[in-house]
Order: sequence, then structure tokens, then C-alpha cells
Amino acid sequence: MKMKYDVVVLGGGAAGMGAVLGAKENGASVLLIEREASTGGVLNQCIHTGFGLHVFKTELTGPEYHEIYKDKMGNFDALYETMVLSIDFDNDRMKAMNSDGIHDIEYEALVLATGARERPFESLRIPGTRPAGIFTAGLAQKFVNLENHLPGHRAIIVGSGDIGMIMARRLTLEGVEIEGVYEIMPYPGGLTRNIAQCLEDFNIPLHLSTSVIKIHGKRRLEGVTVSKFENGVPLKESERFVECDTLVASVGLIPENDLVKRKIEMGSDEGIFVDDLMRTNYENVFACGNNVCIHDLVDFATVEGEMAGRNAAVIAKGGSLPPRIGFLSPKEGIRIVSARYTTATAPFKIYIRVDRPMEIATVNVNGKAIKAAVNAKPSEMIEVTLDPKKHDLKGKVELSAKGVKR
Repeated sequence: MKMKYDVVVLGGGAAGMGAVLGAKENGASVLLIEREASTGGVLNQCIHTGFGLHVFKTELTGPEYHEIYKDKMGNFDALYETMVLSIDFDNDRMKAMNSDGIHDIEYEALVLATGARERPFESLRIPGTRPAGIFTAGLAQKFVNLENHLPGHRAIIVGSGDIGMIMARRLTLEGVEIEGVYEIMPYPGGLTRNIAQCLEDFNIPLHLSTSVIKIHGKRRLEGVTVSKFENGVPLKESERFVECDTLVASVGLIPENDLVKRKIEMGSDEGIFVDDLMRTNYENVFACGNNVCIHDLVDFATVEGEMAGRNAAVIAKGGSLPPRIGFLSPKEGIRIVSARYTTATAPFKIYIRVDRPMEIATVNVNGKAIKAAVNAKPSEMIEVTLDPKKHDLKGKVELSAKGVKR
């Protein structure tokens, strides 16, 4: 089946929904392609609050955020339970497949909003058996919140990512005993509010510089050996056995860009390089959300999606966008920058992550301090506004963060 649209959006999560709305509001015909049966993405299984504070100025659960935004979007064309097989970026077309067969789709502009996937437990290279009872945090969340199944009765959490801490609280409320949360780094990997609301409020211990070094059990997980770490090396004298039947791994997310990595420019963290207009190295291809960089809040991904959709509609309608004139290069103290190129035509926001905790950090542009951040952490994004009238954003622009190490 042949189809043609002004803008095609891949992914129906928070960023993808934003892109659909942004393109629609600018008069473009839009097609959404989503591999699940509905829009919403991970929002559908996140029944906790904390969403919508920026977009709707109120605190919502994930499903509430999805439904309110879906009503805001109105009617649009969509292919659900559909997988994209290939994209021909040079000829502006793609092939997708679902139960109706193969679809040949042409587009004027494309928005990539494919989100991220969980880093698997196997990536930790922990020795031992691989029995039943080992889950990623997102899978455990889906089992409990959508499928109404408990993964076990006594659990440990490996990694202190936000979903892991949220699941520590969720499982506790469902009667599961959480022995502890184990984080190999000397600082937590999630937001401060989740440490307080999910761990401290429920007396769940957080063990820093500690992780699992061996798995025990044949058919079902029987326990793990944990150890303190110093400079990345486990300390033999600190080893101890922890009895449990469930292990939940919350060890980060990886941008979902396998489909486009041979054509679209991206960094070593597999996030897509975009400019301040959310444009990739192709003039008519845009990216937004967690496939650019992992965001703290869904609201940020939605706002990026709306921008990507608006600019995609401009291109689809025969317009043009300003050229890139600057490259944002992360240097000392900065691990992640959400946008890597700049058109320097108007003030714009970027999000950065520092590479280590700092009591007071100053964010610098070409050595000039432009913002101070108190208690800067790698787990929490710092929002920075760059103004071409105040900062030189042409050529190579060096971003750095300096401060007092905690």
C-alpha cells in the first residue's frame, strides 16, 4: 500500500505525541507510526505522579498525562502495531509492515521520536547462573501495573535509576520485601525527589559503592553475593550473601536508534546529534526525546517534540530553516549536551549533565560563566539558556562545568 504525507512521526510516546501536535498546528498532514497498540509509550505503565508540571502546570500520573495530551492532539492518521523495516533518507521514503501487509510511505519531513530501551542485565557481566526472577525495572513495572502480576516476594534492586527506585516503592506497597537498593557508583543515579519519596519515606536502604558480584540459583533465583567497591574493584572482605527470589535491574537507558545509526549523526552514547531546531544532519529529518538524550522529565521530551513537529511542518510546506553556524562541544565536567549544533538565530534552551557531583557548579561557555547550579549531579539535568546576543555561538563553542567536588 502506498501512502504520502507531509510529516511522518516514528514513535507515539511523549515526544512523538508532541511532534504530531506541533506538525498539525502548522497545517501539515501527519502520519504517526507506532509499534504498540496505542500512543503513550511508557506513560501507560507509570501510574505514579510527577508528570505534567511543566506542560500542564499540574501534577499528573502517566496515564492522566497521556489522556489529556491525546485529547489535545485531536484526530490524526496513525498506523499502530506497525514496524518500520527500512528508511531511505536520500529519497524520502520508508517501508513499514503490519497485519495489513507492507506499506510504502513517502514523506516531505520525518520526525524520529523512537525513545529509549532499557540496558539489559547481561550488560553488567555479573558471573553466575541466569535463573528465573531477574527483571529490568521497566519490565517489572509492566508486570505489576498493567498485567497485575508480582515478580516475587523478596527483592533487591541493582542500580539506583529512577524507575528502579519507583519500583522499590511500588513493590513495597504490594507487599514485596525490598532488601535494599545497590548502586556501584558513590552517588545515586536518580532524582533527589525519588530518593526521598521512594526510599527514605519507606525505610528502604540505599547502598552506595556496592553492587552484586554473583548470582545464585538454578531454576529460580535464590540469592546474590554483594560487595563493596573501591575504585571499581570489589573488596573481598566486604562480600556477603543476600537471600532473595527477585532481582530488579535499573541500570540506565539506551537511545533507540538502531534503525537510523548508519545515516544519522550520533554520539558515543548513541544519542542523535541535533541543533537548536531539533534538526539532524538531514535538512528534513528531525529527532526529539530520549533518542536524542535521556531526559529527566516527560515534559521536556514533549516540548522538544512540539518544536520538532513545528519545524518539520515548515520544511514539508516548502519553507526553509536557518543554517547551522556553531557546534557545541562538551568539555571538562560535562558528560551530556542535548543539542550539539546551533543556528544562533534566537535564544534557546539546552539540557546538560555534569560528569560528577559538585556542591556548586558553574556552567561556562568558552570559559565564561553563565549559570551556577547548587548540588549538581549527573542524574539531574541542568537547564541552560543560550542567547546569541550574549554569547558567541559561532564555530566551535566549548561548554564546561567547574565547581567544588562533593
